[in-house]
Amino acid sequence: MKTFEELGIAAPMLQAIREMGYEVPMPVQEEVIPLLLGNDNDVIALAQTGTGKTAAYGLPLLQKIDPSQTYPQALVLCPTRELCLQIAGDLNDYSKYLSGVQVLPVYGGSSIDSQIKTLRKGVHVVVATPGRLIDLLTRRTVDLSGIKNVVLDEADEMLNMGFTDSINAILAEVPLSRNMLLFSATMPQEIAKITKKYMRTPKEIVIGRKNEGNENIRHIYYMVHARDKYLALKRLVDFYPNVYGIVFCRTRKETQEIADKLIQDGYNADSLHGELSQGQRDYVMQKFRVRNLQLLVATDVAARGLDVDDLTHVFHYGLPDEPESYTHRSGRTGRAGKTGISISICHIKEKGKLRDISRIINKTFEKGALPTGKDICEKQLFNLVDQIEKVKVNEEEIASLMPSVFRKLEWLEKEDIIKRLIALEFNRMIDYYRDADEIEVVDESAGRHQAADRNDRNDRNAARYSFKAEDGYKRLSLNFGKADGMFAGQMIELINRCVPGKVQIGRIDLRDTCSFFEVEKGAAQRVMDRMNKFEVDGRTIAVDVVQEERNRKGRGAPKWDRQGEKPWQRASSGRTEYRKKKTSA
Repeated sequence: MKTFEELGIAAPMLQAIREMGYEVPMPVQEEVIPLLLGNDNDVIALAQTGTGKTAAYGLPLLQKIDPSQTYPQALVLCPTRELCLQIAGDLNDYSKYLSGVQVLPVYGGSSIDSQIKTLRKGVHVVVATPGRLIDLLTRRTVDLSGIKNVVLDEADEMLNMGFTDSINAILAEVPLSRNMLLFSATMPQEIAKITKKYMRTPKEIVIGRKNEGNENIRHIYYMVHARDKYLALKRLVDFYPNVYGIVFCRTRKETQEIADKLIQDGYNADSLHGELSQGQRDYVMQKFRVRNLQLLVATDVAARGLDVDDLTHVFHYGLPDEPESYTHRSGRTGRAGKTGISISICHIKEKGKLRDISRIINKTFEKGALPTGKDICEKQLFNLVDQIEKVKVNEEEIASLMPSVFRKLEWLEKEDIIKRLIALEFNRMIDYYRDADEIEVVDESAGRHQAADRNDRNDRNAARYSFKAEDGYKRLSLNFGKADGMFAGQMIELINRCVPGKVQIGRIDLRDTCSFFEVEKGAAQRVMDRMNKFEVDGRTIAVDVVQEERNRKGRGAPKWDRQGEKPWQRASSGRTEYRKKKTSA
């Protein structure tokens, strides 16, 4: 194994990283640093979060900066404000002994005027979210013509968040002669398109295997009935007395409900989702980072880019639709060589999804047995005993108080004092689990038979639909269905609001989680282009062409991820809010 010095890192930064505790390079650093220190080396690096990737690209980027030239020479794009601030902070730490190097974080939710003022003074490295950087480019207040190195950090996350157009617009502003590094935990098809378009014979570095999860994470699942999911979560949290983790939920509504239940049951928990203001998000995250919160309940979108050390657990309160999302979720724990546990609380309908994720990330999921009330009380008791054994006693501070305490308790034997101490700490938990019913174990083999029956029904139902569009029409799919309150009237209203001009609409097929509609062939591309630029109450509209060849084989409609409540039925105003997608992060 090489040292940082052998990799070519200059003395000023060697001093800085030694003070930060860096001793030997991590695998991704050993691979990436020599390539980025050279010229004309485009690199694709597939690595999980927590593998040391910021230093892998940050150290060589900083080393190649010319401080005498006060214009942006390096650009780092990342998906979220939190990650933007973390990267900028790390780069400032690395450049502590580099005279005159200026790093500027550029992100939404903060004053654009102050960012413009700093840019005019002169900066060398810009760390930006795509939306805010587009705003600055539109105002012509940032010049990217001197960029020599571009980094796309968590590129798959940026694409998932809908930043594809922004990334294309930004990359069009940087010189063709620049070096480019793309970091991604997974390698979806959209990433391959970007690499083909913007990178020159890139060198690919894979730490682990493509789409594979962190080796330091245990993956455990618990199969329960849907009605018992919260009770199962509560038991698991109680079974790990020192848990410090994130509970991932699918929707904002579910996130808030689970956080409220945990708070009512006495846990240090709070929620993080898209309806919170930036100030509220910052407040919640600060509480979580300093461990005033034990559990953070969050949606995937809200938790993207979070960088919190030493998480012990990640809980999946429902599996995500995309394996890439699972990889990012579980990657929040087990970072920097530490171990972590990723726990999935599933119901029988998610068995197939669990199997798909296991295959794609190349990890075996352990089947867990929910702890009994006796197991939990015993675990909590021994944790208390450990705390008593390890507590530091300041003899001088309590010396004046102890005589009164001894006199007050002198009538009790040692055993009585210990029993009362335990009862004081555990009466509530003991009472709860004494009366609590055991959670019913789900028979997974029965689930397989039910799934087979359901698939048969799906095939029969699919056969009832003609997936071939009528003559002169093109069949399109939409990621809203009856479960979102979408019906024919709402479908027509949505198309009319998003697409200017007259559009001839044909047959409409409504499903639970998605819908299909037909428009005249000449208008199909215009309908897709216009509708895909809009969102409804914070949820992005996704319209695509249905491939008739695939659907004629009798396969069911694609499943869409429901990430919100019913946007068509807003009780507060009775109106639906249609707006163009925001481009700021």
